[in-house]
Amino acid sequence: MKLKTAFLLLTAALSVAACTTVSSVHPSARFEPGAKWALLPMVNQTDTPQAGLSAEAIAEHGLRLRGLRDIARYPVVLSRDSLFEPSERRVSEEAQKWAREQGIRYGLTGVVQEWRYKVGIDGEPAVGVTLQVLDLSTGQIVWSASGAKSGWSREALSGVAHKLLYQLMDTFPMQVAQDKR
Repeated sequence: MKLKTAFLLLTAALSVAACTTVSSVHPSARFEPGAKWALLPMVNQTDTPQAGLSAEAIAEHGLRLRGLRDIARYPVVLSRDSLFEPSERRVSEEAQKWAREQGIRYGLTGVVQEWRYKVGIDGEPAVGVTLQVLDLSTGQIVWSASGAKSGWSREALSGVAHKLLYQLMDTFPMQVAQDKR
């Protein structure tokens, strides 16, 4: 009986682990203390309108959880998150240029590859995202993380997205702010 229980627990653990894939790279990620940060556009490569904007909002909160309080946001006129706008790369480059002009050192950007409910009886939520921190003074990527996660049929897409983005940001080489209550 104990062997059967152990087997079921192992199978459950493996099935949950199979639902998330995460990798990160941060070879030179040492951020200058007190440097200015900006949230840059997240490119939406999905069929879901405004998935990039949703990912930006969650990622911005993740930065604030890690102690960054003064985060500049790129100008709204640069937002082109729609199904029919093929110029995401140009918008991203314009936002980086804007950030450099503001004297901002680091920018968080990314790409949303999947943001949907899967088709089928269960309709599980599925999210795929890549995040990058750019050193805007050099143009180099100093931190990067990528992951995909699917949830259960009764989970909200936004809940799965929060879990994935925070899991990616857990590899972020920055101290998480302590709650001062």
